[in-house]
Amino acid sequence: MDDPKQEAVNSRCRAVASREWQRVDPVPKIAVGLGEVDATALKDYCISAARIDQCERELSENGLLVRGERGWQKNGATTIAGQYCAQLARYIRALGLSPSARTAITAPKPDFDDSDVWD
Repeated sequence: MDDPKQEAVNSRCRAVASREWQRVDPVPKIAVGLGEVDATALKDYCISAARIDQCERELSENGLLVRGERGWQKNGATTIAGQYCAQLARYIRALGLSPSARTAITAPKPDFDDSDVWD
C-alpha cells in the first residue's frame, strides 16, 4: 500500500542526504586528503544527518511525548535522534568535518615519485 505522506517523508530524507553530500564532499578531500575509499563513511554521515532531520521533523510535528497504549510516553524519535547524533559526532571527527577535527588530522604529503610500485 502506498502512503503519500510517508513517501513525502522519505523523499525529503533523500533530498537532505543529497544536499549534505554536496555540501561536505569537497571538505575531506581538500582538508585531510580523504579519497574514494572513504566514500562509504561520508555516505553514512549524510544518511545520519538526514535521519536526524527526519526525527526532528517528527518531534516538531508530534512532540516529545505521545499518547500510547499505557498513556503518555516518550516519542521514539527522541531515542533514534540521540543515537544518530552520537554517530554523526563520530563521523565529524573521523572525516575532519569540524575545525578541531581538521587540526587533529594531517593530510598526507603528495608523493611525486614517478617510479612504478611494481619495479
